[in-house]
Amino acid sequence: MLRSFSALSAVAAFALLVGAATPAAMAKTPVHVMKCDPIAPRTTVNYAGFTPAFYPPGPYYWNDPYGYRYRQYPLSAMTSTTGAQLAIHYVNVTPAPIKQIDFGLVAKGILVAEVRDVGTFSHGAEIKHTFGLNPNVFPISTGLPECVPLRVTYANGTVWHNPRLPHANPGLYT
Repeated sequence: MLRSFSALSAVAAFALLVGAATPAAMAKTPVHVMKCDPIAPRTTVNYAGFTPAFYPPGPYYWNDPYGYRYRQYPLSAMTSTTGAQLAIHYVNVTPAPIKQIDFGLVAKGILVAEVRDVGTFSHGAEIKHTFGLNPNVFPISTGLPECVPLRVTYANGTVWHNPRLPHANPGLYT
């Protein structure tokens, strides 16, 4: 009896150590990011199959998951060859269709930029989109940037919020 208790205790301790015991940690990310590539200004990179993300006319602002008003930089013909860009290749891994995803570009654990993708993203569909970035994001100063979903809105109106938001850089909102 003591032996099985200690084995159970070891498993529970390991789960707590890795954070798997909390409901927030058990929440799965609704999208799987396969490529996250920030492209510095004046760098010409052309990825096969990547298309520009949706942009409404005029400046594109929204309230982000941190409660701030965020502006997404446009991706235009001029930007695609001379401006800062972010290429993201991802898949919806949930059975429900997604209509909107807010991604954060994270470098060294700090949020350095945000982008929003809008459309109908069905389960298993591979999405390859490019977004405009503020050129002040660069230099990123790390070789391992990552794109993290911050908030996902499903077609039925339900919203998933990332339980582990990265630290926001206050300079993003000035």
